[in-house]
Amino acid sequence: MIRSVYRVDTKGSLDSLERREEELPPPGDNEVTVEIRAIGLNFADIFAIQGLYSATPKGSFIPGLEYSGKVVAVGKKVKNFKKNDKVMGVTRFGAYADYINIDSRYIFPLPPKWSFEQGAGFLVQGLTAYYALLPLGDLRKGQNVLIHSAAGGVGIYANRIAKKFGAWTLGSVGNHSKISLLEKEGYDAWIIRSSRFPEELKTALGGRELHLVLECIGGKIFKASYDALSPMGRIVVYGSASFMSQGDKVNWLTLAWRYLTRPKVDTLEIVSDNKAVMGFNLIWLYEKIDELTVHLKALLKLNLEPPHIGSVYPFVDLPEAVRHFQTGNTTGKVVITVESGK
Repeated sequence: MIRSVYRVDTKGSLDSLERREEELPPPGDNEVTVEIRAIGLNFADIFAIQGLYSATPKGSFIPGLEYSGKVVAVGKKVKNFKKNDKVMGVTRFGAYADYINIDSRYIFPLPPKWSFEQGAGFLVQGLTAYYALLPLGDLRKGQNVLIHSAAGGVGIYANRIAKKFGAWTLGSVGNHSKISLLEKEGYDAWIIRSSRFPEELKTALGGRELHLVLECIGGKIFKASYDALSPMGRIVVYGSASFMSQGDKVNWLTLAWRYLTRPKVDTLEIVSDNKAVMGFNLIWLYEKIDELTVHLKALLKLNLEPPHIGSVYPFVDLPEAVRHFQTGNTTGKVVITVESGK
């Protein structure tokens, strides 16, 4: 089978993302071939393309962590899926394609009423939010949660999950245009991130204790969020958007300065303050498929609404979509659609 992919040979620039035609062999005994119908974009894609993500494969690689589509071929030992099943899946890179071979353990049935676009926007965002809030964050009823990048895919799901557990939620966003979405999603309060963030955070909390923070910005925002935590508070870090390049290429001098001047927390200070700092990379869960499946089943039991799809681009415009996503001006999930048979 001939398939179309977007491949990166030399990391460092978004310009290195090139569309190619490649041969895809038949699926292995434990694999299925999925005709991809939608692809979800993630910040890890951009970090990988620019050579800033340690989990990225060495040498030439195809970006992309999540997708949805239809099973078109099944390996000899696969019993849990059949041809024409609609599925959503995760992969350790390789989703920027119109067909993919994948171990059948890494695909899951597409919910009956969900579109392919919604399926492509669920797994990474939903699992990130769930894992940060519950297995790591130990969220309890009545606790107060600060969610950064509140209008993004993870932020929206984090709020929905937190509400299921009776939490009070405070969202932070980069500009006023995203506030209407936070209102629609039922956030209790919100902040526009600015140079006055520490003061505005204190005002927004209104005397409440801050029990849990989902942090993906880094820099001064991380430090202010940590400082605001109450004793026994937890801050869970799953990204660092402050290191995101705003151009096609990485400005290494600026990046080095941000790295060297990044806030740090002393371990003795953590003990004295009785606070916790935790970090995780969802790629780790990919290597622990049994644990990933347990968390996914628990997530599905919450019966959450399908993802909020903010932007949709056709496969031919994938590089343009990545650049738009990089700006941070998007809301919800950015998805690529792939026409059947293309």
